[in-house]
This record gives sequence, C-alpha cells and structure tokens, in this order.
Amino acid sequence: MSQSSQPVSSQERVALVDALRGFALCGVFISNTFLWFSGRNLLPPERLQALGSSLLELVAGALFLFFVAHKFLNLFGFLFGLGFSLQLSRAEARGASHVPVHLRRMGVLLCFGAVHLLALWMGDILHLYALAGLVLVLFAGRSDRALWRWAGVLLGAVPPLVLALQLWGPETARAQELGLRADLLAALSSDSVWTAQLGNARYVWETWFSTPRVLIWLALILGRFLLGLLAGRHRLLHDVERHRPLLRKMLGWGLGVGVLLNAGGLLAFQLRAQGLDPTNHAGLFLLMAFQDLGYVLLGAAYLAGFALLFQRERWRRAMTVFAPVGRMALTNYLMQTVLSLCLYNGWGLGLIGRVPPSHGVALALGLFAVQVLLSHAWLKHFRFGPAEWLWRSLTYGRLQPLR
Repeated sequence: MSQSSQPVSSQERVALVDALRGFALCGVFISNTFLWFSGRNLLPPERLQALGSSLLELVAGALFLFFVAHKFLNLFGFLFGLGFSLQLSRAEARGASHVPVHLRRMGVLLCFGAVHLLALWMGDILHLYALAGLVLVLFAGRSDRALWRWAGVLLGAVPPLVLALQLWGPETARAQELGLRADLLAALSSDSVWTAQLGNARYVWETWFSTPRVLIWLALILGRFLLGLLAGRHRLLHDVERHRPLLRKMLGWGLGVGVLLNAGGLLAFQLRAQGLDPTNHAGLFLLMAFQDLGYVLLGAAYLAGFALLFQRERWRRAMTVFAPVGRMALTNYLMQTVLSLCLYNGWGLGLIGRVPPSHGVALALGLFAVQVLLSHAWLKHFRFGPAEWLWRSLTYGRLQPLR
C-alpha cells in the first residue's frame, strides 16, 4: 500500500470527536424515529392529532421540535466536514494528495447509500453525504473567508428561498406529495416485505427526480461540511484548551440566539396549526425563515458544550461511553434502519402510525442503549465495525486487518 493511501490508525483517532459523533448519532436516530420510522410524517392530520392530543404527547412533541429536530443533523454533517479536513491535513503531512482516496471513499459510500435508499429506507442520508462529499473536494484549497461566505449562503440564504418556493409554489406539487406519502404509508403498513420495500423504492423514484429536494438537501449538507472543514483546519476539537474562549462564545451565543430563533419557530408552528397563513403575514414568514439558522446555532452550542464538558475528568468518563458508537457510526446507522423496520413496518411488529411520540422516543433510546453495549463489546475484539471494515477495504482495494 502506498503512503498516500493509508487508513487512519486507532492511535490517530480523537476520543472527543468519536464521542461527539456517537452523541450526534443518538440525536439523529431519535429524529428519524420521531418523524419517519414511526410514520408521523406520513399520517393524515386526523390520525396525527389522535396520537398526540394528550398533555404528555404535546410536551414530548414540543421538546422534540425545540431541542432535537435538525440540530443533530447539523452536528453530524459538521463532523463529516471536520473528518475530511483531518484526512486532508494528514495526507499533506505525508506530502501526498488525499483526493484520489477521498473520491474512492465517496464512491463506495454512494453505493452503500444507494442500496440503503432503494432497498431499505427512503430517508437515507449516505448518498447525499457522498454527493456533497464529492463537491467538498473543490473547497479544500479555498481561503477561510471563501468558506465562511459559501457556508453563509448555503445555510443562511437557501432555507428562506426554499420556504418561499414551498409557500408560493403550485398547489399541485403539494397535493402530489401528500398522495405519495399516503401511498408510502399504505405500503409500509402491509404485512408483505415485498410490498413495503417496493413502495419505498417507488416513493424514492417519484420524489428524487420530480422535486428539487435533493438539490436543497445537498446545499444544506455542503454548508455544514464547510463549517466542519473550517473547524478541522483550525483544530477546534483537537486543542480545546487553546480554543476555550471561542467555544465559550459559541456556547453562549448559540444558546442565546439559538433558543430565541427556535422559540420563534415553535411559535410559528403553533400559529400555523391554528390556521394563520404565512403567505399573508410577514412576521410569521420571518419566524419560519430564520428557524433554520436557529438549528445551526443550537447545534453549535451542543458541540461547544460537549467539548468543554469533555475536558473535565468526571464528565469525560461518562461521555466517553458514546465513543465506540461514534467509531462504528456507519454500522450503527444501518443497524438502526433494520431494527426500526422490524419494529414499525407491517411485516414486523406493525407499530407504524400507532406509537405516540413519547413512546417512539423511548423506543429509540432503548435501542440506542443496546447499540452502545454492542459497540463496546465489538471493539474489544475488532478494530472497526463491520460496515466500516467493508468501506475501508473497498476504498483501499485490499482487505483491512479486522481483529
């Protein structure tokens, strides 16, 4: 194996980054369960209201929207960009180009994502990460100012534009989306695996090519990657002590402004539920438009708070429990899909559309706790998770040592 194509050794790993990735994956799993695996985003309004009408479920829904929704996706994307930055710097230290290896890594990840998307679950994020990762190479040599500018446009300007297109777009597009979701719910509720997965693949085909959502998601993911690239370039999580003042500012501003913007988004959600139309109320439109910025800021506060607490010995011992999950993030992400399909789809336990929000969150946390135990046990004997081993072996063109 050439010097330019060496995988990262276990000695080079950063415990804080692994733990933070595991923490982010927990939040992503809760979000996916709450919105998609449970069928919540597919249910008609009357069934949705019946599931979440009690005080407990209203509180659970509000807490999810305020503290979880989209925040951990921002954090997970940030860490992907940070990882790319670290791999880039290691290759430069060896006097080699990281581009060929990175392109192969993204090609393999794209294949993983395509299979996961079409054969298992339409909510796959891997194929989008791979596509955005291919574009990320173009920013490797850009200045900090250019990266900030692009991140600001992608994360600050794209969401209001998308919201405007959704609100003032053709009614036929929204009606078509509702119809596709109803068909998907019927397929997933079937007791036939073939019917469920065929319905999943049909939904992917119809939405992937007929709506601009793929380009929108790519823009948002690339924006998160760029922030991670900046952080990795300046070793934000490798030298926390040196960056402690900056992290404290991130925590303070992220909590302060992020909480305000998320509160505004939650208020907007309630106002829309009461029939207020954002196309006729500029204030409501602004609350909704700036909510995405609140996601980014609150996600940054989570990152900063986690990094600062990790420097304290007592907290580090507790938070390191997430590290093995983070080292096996791809394996655990795919496992979450398989377990959730078995629980929620009609051919499994058939819980889709029947589980209140609080129960779905409890189930997700219980499954994640099992993943923590399995990850710790697996990494006592093996260097990588099974999916990570396959990813590395395909990337480098040879079987990697696993034990």
